[in-house]
Amino acid sequence: MKLARVAGTVVSPISHPFYDGQRLLLCDLIDPDGTPNGYLIAVDVVNAGVGEHVLICDEGTSARQIYGISTGPVRSVIVGIVDEIS
Repeated sequence: MKLARVAGTVVSPISHPFYDGQRLLLCDLIDPDGTPNGYLIAVDVVNAGVGEHVLICDEGTSARQIYGISTGPVRSVIVGIVDEIS
């Protein structure tokens, strides 16, 4: 699991059919103290908004299990919205 802040949405005119109807978000990875630590593009399954802190599952097999598929072009999925970091 990785902690991130949603920076914005990703729009692509050409994509794999798996992504039809899926929302892709650009997420800035952060350490618990708020220090930036890279970025990811993740599929949003929890309806997160820009500026929210989220938890990202960044492991292909676990991400595919969320969708109930054994193969597919998905690696990172937003699985939760963080209320508080302490």
